[in-house]
Amino acid sequence: MKNFDLSLYLVLDANLCPSPQDMVRVTLEAVKGGCTLVQLRAPEWKKKKQLEAALLLKQALVGTGVPLLIDDHVDITLIAKADGVHVGQEDLPPNEARDILGPDAIIGLSVGSLLELNSVTDAVDYLGVGPVFSTKTKKDAGLAIGTDGLGSIVRKATLPVVAIGGINATNASSCISAGANGVAVVSAICGSDDPQKASRTIYKAAFG
Repeated sequence: MKNFDLSLYLVLDANLCPSPQDMVRVTLEAVKGGCTLVQLRAPEWKKKKQLEAALLLKQALVGTGVPLLIDDHVDITLIAKADGVHVGQEDLPPNEARDILGPDAIIGLSVGSLLELNSVTDAVDYLGVGPVFSTKTKKDAGLAIGTDGLGSIVRKATLPVVAIGGINATNASSCISAGANGVAVVSAICGSDDPQKASRTIYKAAFG
């Protein structure tokens, strides 16, 4: 039985957390502040460095109940014994990821439009929808869809949704009001001097 909570989903950023050790530090602080799920996303890094980070993060999260997902790389997910993978529209298709990782893995899929809902299969466990607001964190992110766009996708989706893209304490609640199950946060936590406080503030803003 898969057990994951999308409420406050931390996406680690390789530019704001420039070393595996930085990622571990931010993650542990964020978990203390209420983070419920962690994704390692470091496309700028070579795979060896990504694997080092994944292994350290998996070890650091033991006993917390917080799952670790790896962005895109199914091989790193397997080697590090991470809890699952998140894939985009141009990454390995979810069905293939499921075949490799097995039935217990958590698999997320990025969706940025109603049309992209057509790529959702039974292999997917949750959707990452956005960018809701404009963001500079992900260079290949599409145009912001706003909370109206988020809401339109949520209404058509049959899976849990985490909103992503430019989310912080000032706009997190609007994503939940639009129907998202949680918010995925990158720079507002990774770029904070106090990731624990930032996480707590965003969680409280989103859920009260």
